[in-house]
Amino acid sequence: MLELLISFCIASAGMAISPGPDNVYVLTQSITNGTSYGIATTAGLIAGCIVHTTLVAFGISAILIASEMAFFVIKIAGALYLLFLAYKVNKAGNTLMITSKGAVKRSHFQLFKQGVIMNILNPKVTIFFMAFFPAFLWDTSGNTVLQFYILGGLFMLISFVIFSAIALLSGRISVFLQKKKGAGMFFKWLQIIVFVGIAVFLFLP
Repeated sequence: MLELLISFCIASAGMAISPGPDNVYVLTQSITNGTSYGIATTAGLIAGCIVHTTLVAFGISAILIASEMAFFVIKIAGALYLLFLAYKVNKAGNTLMITSKGAVKRSHFQLFKQGVIMNILNPKVTIFFMAFFPAFLWDTSGNTVLQFYILGGLFMLISFVIFSAIALLSGRISVFLQKKKGAGMFFKWLQIIVFVGIAVFLFLP
């Protein structure tokens, strides 16, 4: 059991470090708004994993994936939400979220909530959990629901630590970039590209 959990932790760390839509999104929010806002975004993304863990633990995710219509509707909802966020950023103007004094208009809770919704509406996370977690169950004849939640908790803890480290490093870059002329326009289009990019990613095979 211990060896299996250690292997799971190593694999989870590798997944979190590998470039993907979630850590790129954290990177973007940290550069745009600062470290604490990147960590709030991270907390939201990680909190959304509780839903995916529950779906996998109780077999609901298998039902959703088996239904092509339900799966497609989730993809559409996720893509529309991301495009809506891109639209909101575009309407914010060239200075985006940052005032002349460096204050950020959106609250930590707003970014947290945004992260939760993005994660829940990403069906690829459900597929990943279904493919990844069962391989590390140490007693398939025992309480698998509890085992799924233990694996989910470890995955969330590891991802939170790694994503927070990304937010910390990116936040320092943010302090430097905000002093540069045209930083507002850069931040604006950086977020738009990331949101649209993740929306397209949802439909890739």
